[in-house]
Amino acid sequence: MRRIAGIVLAVLLIGGVVTAVVAGRDSEETGTATKTVRMVIGSEKAEFFADPDVVEALAAEGYTVEVETSGSWAMEGLDLTGYDLAFPSSRAPAAELAEKYEVRGMLPRPFYSPLVVVSRRGAAEVLAGNGLAELDGQNPGTLKMDAYLDAAERDRTWQQLEGSEKYGELTGTLYISSTDPETSNSGALYLAAASYVANGGKVVASDAEAERTAPLLRKLVRVQGAQQSSTDAGFRDFVSGAGNPLVLVYESQVVTLLDEQQNADDLVVLYPDTTVNSDHTVVPLTEDGRKLAELLGSDPTLRKLAVRHGFRPQGDVAEFAAAAVGRTAYLKQRLTGVRQAPVPTSTVLRELAQRARG
Repeated sequence: MRRIAGIVLAVLLIGGVVTAVVAGRDSEETGTATKTVRMVIGSEKAEFFADPDVVEALAAEGYTVEVETSGSWAMEGLDLTGYDLAFPSSRAPAAELAEKYEVRGMLPRPFYSPLVVVSRRGAAEVLAGNGLAELDGQNPGTLKMDAYLDAAERDRTWQQLEGSEKYGELTGTLYISSTDPETSNSGALYLAAASYVANGGKVVASDAEAERTAPLLRKLVRVQGAQQSSTDAGFRDFVSGAGNPLVLVYESQVVTLLDEQQNADDLVVLYPDTTVNSDHTVVPLTEDGRKLAELLGSDPTLRKLAVRHGFRPQGDVAEFAAAAVGRTAYLKQRLTGVRQAPVPTSTVLRELAQRARG
């Protein structure tokens, strides 16, 4: 078996870099892979499709894939002529793409990933000591969104939090690093969860509600300065010890880190008590694209591989819970105590992002 994995395209688009990765098998050696499926995906799924075991499983079903990455909201600006599917990181940008390309029927959602906040233990302990988080020994923690958003609204600094003086890196305004909400799914969903809490536990659905929550959302975004277009860059900075002590990422990225490092004693994963799950949603543009999308959700091997990469398959919480055994020092097996906020419509979510950036 020979894996082909190379960067074949890099173009700058809507403030973000779109990189294409071709993953497949030598069909002459295997004699099985007969169809090539072209797709554009959120960058958080790139490692999954580049995994040799995923490549092999797809080839066994007669597919190779050519993958390009893009911010989920930036996909709308791509010309997807000639592609078989788009695979953004949530339903909102997928719905817009489906409307643009007149895709009918239910959009496949093979797996999902909660948004979490990664933190160093010192920072997490300071948050917990000041009522902004809850920690239970070495287990993953909970970020109290009401308390955090109140602190953000009042421009609280780390130095104002009791116990922060023990950690020299905890200085300046307290905030969570997130991605650009106008181009990136995780940044947009962060605003969806924050606006839901700020709107009294109701999804923002009107101009008046958008206007009322806008000042807080602007604070959450403006304090960060320049934002990344992808969670990958911010997460890499965090892992290297640079950047902000609190970073919003996908749970699946934490799983990848644990697989690579095996030991991350200083890492604490905080699950916001009010959040929005990222439902990775496929927009099939051809029949081959739809068949491959359905395969991702139904094939037992591919479901197991998705779990290995930290994605939670739809319809069976036990699969992820079983895989998380041995990682419970960092991950929640089940999302108990985590409230799922409804996501505003695509139009409202874009309006919130524009107001926040404005």
